[in-house]
Amino acid sequence: MTRPILETSNIHPSIQNVVADAHRDIIVEVQTAVIDNNIVVVGMAQNPAPKRARKALDEINLDYTYLEYGSYFKLWRRRNALKMWSGWPTFPMIFIKGVLIGGSSDLKALIASGELQSMLD
Repeated sequence: MTRPILETSNIHPSIQNVVADAHRDIIVEVQTAVIDNNIVVVGMAQNPAPKRARKALDEINLDYTYLEYGSYFKLWRRRNALKMWSGWPTFPMIFIKGVLIGGSSDLKALIASGELQSMLD
């Protein structure tokens, strides 16, 4: 799968560092959590979908790391950096053993099919 991303050669040299470093800290934080934990849920306050994902994991007694970034009213630029990095357009972003599996409904489908447990074994 190749996702279209603006080529560096099409970004003026004077702003390349701005583009490259925009909210890098939040991306590094998520990357580190994904490396260090089997299950990572990235969400935001006030959004019911991350709550549904966490509830589904709680119901099957799986430990996970939850990272929350802002709400509908704040930190949207920082969350946008995560969307651009992952390519996933909504929250939550759920990672299983380093693999982005999608959001809450995708997680529930993997639980129902038994594939989630296979991924963790």
